[in-house]
Formats: sequence, C-alpha cells, structure tokens
Amino acid sequence: MKKQVDKDHYKFSEYLTKARWASVWHQLDEVMKFKPARVLEIGPGPGIFKSSAKTFGLNVETLDVDPELNPDYVASIFSMPFKDNEIDVVCAFQVLEHLPYDKSLQAFAEMVRISKTGVVISLPDAKRVWPMTIHIPKIGTANMLIPRPFLRLQTHDFDGEHYWEINKIGYALDKLIKDFKVMDCQLIRTYRVFWNPYHRFFIFSKQVENSPSSTDKTA
Repeated sequence: MKKQVDKDHYKFSEYLTKARWASVWHQLDEVMKFKPARVLEIGPGPGIFKSSAKTFGLNVETLDVDPELNPDYVASIFSMPFKDNEIDVVCAFQVLEHLPYDKSLQAFAEMVRISKTGVVISLPDAKRVWPMTIHIPKIGTANMLIPRPFLRLQTHDFDGEHYWEINKIGYALDKLIKDFKVMDCQLIRTYRVFWNPYHRFFIFSKQVENSPSSTDKTA
C-alpha cells in the first residue's frame, strides 16, 4: 500500500473544517464507549484523534505506511505486527476507501484479527441528503437527514485517492454491511454524522453481549 497524499495535505485551513471536527467528536465518543486500555488508529493523518484522545486519558497508538506522519508503527495494514486479539479497539477513519474494494475487505479482516473487543471505522457515503433541525418548545430539538428524492446513483471514478464510496453504483450500503461481515465480529451500529453526512460510521463488536448499543442503520 503506497501513500496517496503528502504531509501538506493536512494543512489546517484546508483539512480541518468544522464538519471534520464533528467527525472527530464521534470518533472519540465511539471508541471511548468501549472503555479500552489500548487503541490502535490506522491512517492517523495529522494526529488529531490521538492528541485529542490523550486529553481524556485514552492511550492511542498509530500505524501508517508513511513515516513522514510519525506513526508509532510503520507497517502495512495487510500485515500488522500484532498478535490475535492484542489491541482492545482498532479504528480507521476515512481510510479503507483509499484501497480497491477487495483489498479494503482484506484490510478490515486484519483489523478484526488483532482487535480484542471492537473495531470502529468511518467511510464516505455519497448519498445526498438534506440536514434538517426541528425544534419544538418544551419538547426538544431533533436532527434529521432527509434523503434527496429522484436522484440517480453516481458512478465512481477513481480520483487519485478514493477507489469507491458508499451508495455509488456497485457499492450499496446493504452490500457493504454484508461484505464486511467477519467471523466473531458483529455490526452493532451504523449512522451518518449530522454535521458531516459524508462520513458514515460503523461500530463492530467482538463481544456483542457487552457492546455499547444495538444496530441502528440510518439515512
């Protein structure tokens, strides 16, 4: 696996948008729900997740093929230097789409192999939606993602970074859920970030009876 972007790709003004910050919140929230002692992040980028997690006492190690990103481990996602069930939670945010689809499934299986309790990933979801907030006095506020009607599915063309995206032709959400099934690892929840619906999270557990929540497929 070769790197696709240089370190300059992660400049603050271009990379760290308000929408991406919303995704970082969900990254921290989902991983911390497992109460892990040890976390491995694959593809750390500029290290925002690791540095933020440290603030809250979460021990995160990182792995990448690019030594310029200063990961804790320089290694391939297809053959990570860990024993089976060695890491409590393994995560990769907006990473697997940078691999051809069949290779992304292989990478995910390797993540499951080394994880002890859970795997947390996010992937790009191309289905267009309208974010909507409804506030009812004395009742509360609800955020919803309304699918845009009458839009044809797009064909995905490799753009130098993404080989595929959810809800483009050939990559329906139901297909991904089926293809990402790995023995001893069950999907317990998937959803899109309201403030950044391009990012869809998938939460997998290897100990379903102790999982943080139940499956919730939305938008």
